[in-house]
Amino acid sequence: MVKVKRLQEFFPEYRQGYSLVYLLSNAPYLPPFALSVLKHRGIPMVHNQNGVFYPGWFEGDWARENRKMADSYHAADYIFWQSEFCRRCADRFLGDRDGEGEILFNAIDTGRFTPRSRGDEHEGPFVFLLTGKIGRHLAYRIDGCVDALAEVTRAGLEAKLVVAGWVDPEVVSHACRRAEKAGIGENVSFTGAYTQEQAPGIYQSADAYLMTKHNDPCPNTVLEAMSSGLPIVYSHSGGVPELVGPDAGVGVWVEEDFERHHEPESSALADAMLQVAERQPVMSDHARKRAVARFDIEHWIERHSVVFNRLVKERS
Repeated sequence: MVKVKRLQEFFPEYRQGYSLVYLLSNAPYLPPFALSVLKHRGIPMVHNQNGVFYPGWFEGDWARENRKMADSYHAADYIFWQSEFCRRCADRFLGDRDGEGEILFNAIDTGRFTPRSRGDEHEGPFVFLLTGKIGRHLAYRIDGCVDALAEVTRAGLEAKLVVAGWVDPEVVSHACRRAEKAGIGENVSFTGAYTQEQAPGIYQSADAYLMTKHNDPCPNTVLEAMSSGLPIVYSHSGGVPELVGPDAGVGVWVEEDFERHHEPESSALADAMLQVAERQPVMSDHARKRAVARFDIEHWIERHSVVFNRLVKERS
């Protein structure tokens, strides 16, 4: 829905008399018959390819879901892959495809997501931020960060973990008990769900961002954090390494596995957190500059406009 809202601001939607159809991999609304009718009528189709289904995260019939996704993927005239990782996964699970396409990462409004001003530097503990909608299947994201925070604290860094977003109550209870047992109960807090209007302020209240989800294709939260000047401590998997690059954070190696998820070792994650805390000002600057140069919304819209106009012109 975020992509749809952004596109509609620049390319109004028409239910009739449309000149192009935009397809989303995670929302395959059109059946093969509809795709074939569009093809027959000569209506260009552009497909935005995010992640795919595989056993490591999807408990249902992942092969069937991929077949649905593959219908529009192979019917489309042009593909926007959200990362090189997304393209590799599509090759593997949807099949090799003939036709045009390019890597086009997600984008953010770098004018909204900005670093806090130098005069607003907070005193007190170093704040590590974790955001997102976290159900029980993603509880490992929080548990691993709690364990790493305990090691960071024992190493002498005064630090806090702030979790913002909706979190399953059982996950919250388990994480709090885990933190209490490690002696850092007061260092872990859950602030609850937030709106997009509140998001910039949440990022500005932190010093670094934690992303340990395994094989995440192209998370917007990482881009929002980078645009806000936060270095990223991340699981070196999925599309996240492509977003962060060599200077805007520290990655922790995990295996790229599609049968089950992998989480960073707590000691390695703690070491990465300590590195980021030590180099925060420099990494913050790199994160902001990289976000502005590579992930600003204007570039994202421009590439859509160029591709849309060319395809429509060729079919007219």
